[in-house]
Parts: sequence; C-alpha cells; structure tokens
Amino acid sequence: MSFTSREFRNLCGEFMTGVTVVTTRDEKGKPTGLTANSFASVSLDPPMVLVCVDKGLNSHQAILDNKNFAIHILNESQQDVSNRFARSGNDKFAGINYTNGENNVPVLEEYNALFECRLAHSYEGGDHTIFVGIVDKITNKPNDKKPLGYFRGKYITSS
Repeated sequence: MSFTSREFRNLCGEFMTGVTVVTTRDEKGKPTGLTANSFASVSLDPPMVLVCVDKGLNSHQAILDNKNFAIHILNESQQDVSNRFARSGNDKFAGINYTNGENNVPVLEEYNALFECRLAHSYEGGDHTIFVGIVDKITNKPNDKKPLGYFRGKYITSS
C-alpha cells in the first residue's frame, strides 16, 4: 500500500455519514452498545439493513451471541449519547433511559428513527464484521430535530 491506515481513515472521513447507536444484550443479559456510522439499507423485500462493527468491541460478540439488535439514528441533540457509546469500558447505560424492545433488546428513549433487527448474515470485513439484519420493527419519532452527522472527524448538523 502506498498509504497509511490514518490516511485511509481521513479520506473515508470525506464522506459525510449519519450517526447511530447499536444496542443488544450480552450473554448475561446486560445491555451493551456502540456508536457506528457504517450503516446502510440493504433490501426492501425483505427489509434489511447493515452495520459494520469492530471485532475488538464487546458488543461485537454480543451481537453474534444474541442475534438481535437495535439501530438508533441519532439527532443533533445527541452528541453526548454518541460519545458515551463510542467509549470503551464502563456501563454505557448508567443514567440512560431505555426500554426493552423487540426480542428484549435495549431501546433508547430518544432517537430520530429506530430499526429493531434479527441477525440474518455476518460477513468478514477485515477488522470489522458486516452484520446484516432483517428489520422486524421500525419506529419514527416525529420531531423537529435534525439528524446528527459526522464529517472530517467532527459532528455536524444541517443547521
């Protein structure tokens, strides 16, 4: 390669993405989650989405074990939530309001859109796994909050 991992990451940062939080439960039933910006729709019939998860994260194994997960599309007021779920360690759910959604996955109280999924496929993707989920339930929270975006290593909003 004629470029470094950092150069590659910086160039990928030229593509503006949305920000999501993916939640599931680990083998002991404890809520776990991560921030992800590698999210896309895959299929309308059946309804499917994908998210790419770093193999080194605890949530990675939890998704493989649980086979159910929720993807929350965050809004402009949720930078703190994104930061919380992007950090490793600690109880990311401490002080966070959530309920139990489809298949007992944790669902955050606030979001712009929600996809509750069951794992259909997982594919090797270098240091990540590409998880493809069949969407069992969708929820749109009508509000006037714009989506939270990420561009060039920083949060952005459309305001």
